[in-house]
Amino acid sequence: MSSCAFAPRTESARMHIAPDFAGMELLTARYVHHRFTPHVHDTFVIALIEEGCERFRCRGMEGAANAGSLIVIPPGEVHTGQSGGESGWAYRALYPAPEKLGDLMAELRDGDARAPTFDRVVFDDAALFRALQRLHVVLTDSDDALQRGSVWREAMTPLLRHAGVSEPATGREVAAVRRVQELLRADTDAALTLDDLARETGLSPWHLNRVFSLSVGLPPHAWRNQWRLAQAKRLLRDGLSPADVAASLGFADQSHLHRLFKRAFGITPGGYALKETPVRPKFP
Repeated sequence: MSSCAFAPRTESARMHIAPDFAGMELLTARYVHHRFTPHVHDTFVIALIEEGCERFRCRGMEGAANAGSLIVIPPGEVHTGQSGGESGWAYRALYPAPEKLGDLMAELRDGDARAPTFDRVVFDDAALFRALQRLHVVLTDSDDALQRGSVWREAMTPLLRHAGVSEPATGREVAAVRRVQELLRADTDAALTLDDLARETGLSPWHLNRVFSLSVGLPPHAWRNQWRLAQAKRLLRDGLSPADVAASLGFADQSHLHRLFKRAFGITPGGYALKETPVRPKFP
């Protein structure tokens, strides 16, 4: 774990709302002198300590969370928060409604939507921490509905394992993966969501996202982007401009195509647009 000390900075706090996640709040903050008085939320609190150290009181006990650890507080639990060192702490927090986590529980427990129960408050789980960080970034910055749903379930899977939750196989996984690939290939610019794909396959969205990733090596939204990139190469060779290619394949904009294309192939779409090379005559 990192120490509780880091270079002091100005306090700041920024809140983002995810309307498609039942209005879930997403906080990015840095505090030095601020102290949270005893208070409650009607949602879960999932806080990721990125720098410094936070001290808190919860469930009648004093606790501390260092950089790299996360805090999970259930709805209605009285708690406090303050700096655990002179330099304060920086963190990201997600506040999912119990109903939103209940929907995931129902996917895993054959309709049983009881919210998960965690036996502790602070967790040291590096993989889970990274997954929740990525979820926070995606829900703050990305408008891709399929990506948002996929990353939500990717992050919640390791979190709910800490509550003893897992999902059994159904026997329909192979056919479901093939069907999803067919749907994504059939309409590259469709605004499909994970729920849409799940309804087509008979699996829960959570299970579908997981088995697709295990089978293909990428979650559905990332696989769709790779398929789009393969089609982009063909269209660029046919003479379409990068802007037209981006629009025709459902990329958010040309810069989105540019970023993913360069990342995958090491060259920009404009640089890839091949010019026909004249054939030089051969002489005996």
